[in-house]
Amino acid sequence: MPVPNPQWSVYAATVNSLVQVANMLGLPTKDLLQQVGIESSQLQDPESRIPITGVFEFYDLLVRESASDDVGLYTGRVFYTNGLNLQLYMGTICRTFREYLNLMPSLLRFAGDIGEVKVKRQGEVICLNWVPLSQESRSHRFLSDMVLANSAYIIDTLCVQPIRVEKACFTYPKPADTGLLKTLFGDNLHFDQPFSCLYYDSQSLDYPLTKTGFDLNQAVSHQVQHLFRSEGDDGDQFLLELKSCLMKLLPTGETGIDAVAKELGVSRRTLQRRLGERDSPFSQVLQTVRSELAFNYLADQHLGITDIAFLLGYGDQSSFSSAFKSWCGKSPSEYRQG
Repeated sequence: MPVPNPQWSVYAATVNSLVQVANMLGLPTKDLLQQVGIESSQLQDPESRIPITGVFEFYDLLVRESASDDVGLYTGRVFYTNGLNLQLYMGTICRTFREYLNLMPSLLRFAGDIGEVKVKRQGEVICLNWVPLSQESRSHRFLSDMVLANSAYIIDTLCVQPIRVEKACFTYPKPADTGLLKTLFGDNLHFDQPFSCLYYDSQSLDYPLTKTGFDLNQAVSHQVQHLFRSEGDDGDQFLLELKSCLMKLLPTGETGIDAVAKELGVSRRTLQRRLGERDSPFSQVLQTVRSELAFNYLADQHLGITDIAFLLGYGDQSSFSSAFKSWCGKSPSEYRQG
């Protein structure tokens, strides 16, 4: 597979998904990793990044050794399963499929230097278009299968009503065996297409997301009361409401003072005045919320470091790790290890 930039890399979690597939296929995983220069110890650190050239070589070895062209589809399923806990959190933030698409986590943040899924509406359908970073890799099967399978699994389990794929397009030629492709995407498959993408009925945009027994609003209220009273709030309802608002806005990335003021239903000037009266700079309040939540999220072993970075509104895992280290002198993974 052509790789135009050998400096690109992916997070260890992405490689671990491939490792699980290799184990399922009964392959000598450790030996294959060594052949492509990936040390097993690297995969134990969630903050580790693996050169993408080695990942593609590992994938090619898996396909060759297993004689299966469906490795990418299996990997997408594992990647989806590993992200289930984050999806539960997302279900407490969003109300409809439309809101989820507007907030959909970036693959560049979660997987590494592979590409993005772009969403656009085309008349009566929604198109999820896979856009790899490398144009040379557009026709290669692994990435498109992994990304589209992961997307299809997520979307079909988000809402109360099923959301089935209306049509699936792939840039690679039609394989001899399309059985698993049809199981995942239905019978309306098209190959040798300009883009790899999935189409959905636009009516699904307003489908309500499935809710667990976990209510974010109640949890936020409880967490704010529990986490921040020790900071000297002393029952200050304004500060509690502000921190509650920030907790809900963090995953959207919209945590600027203007966005927060709008969410609270006040002007920027009013928000600044109230903060000034309490000698509480906005940036300080934001950092307090992020740091307190970070410690709580890290206690949940089902959330990956990348998941937590997203929930806290950081652009990537490294930004979160740097911030966390400035708070307690350890990286998130070191803190988890005790």
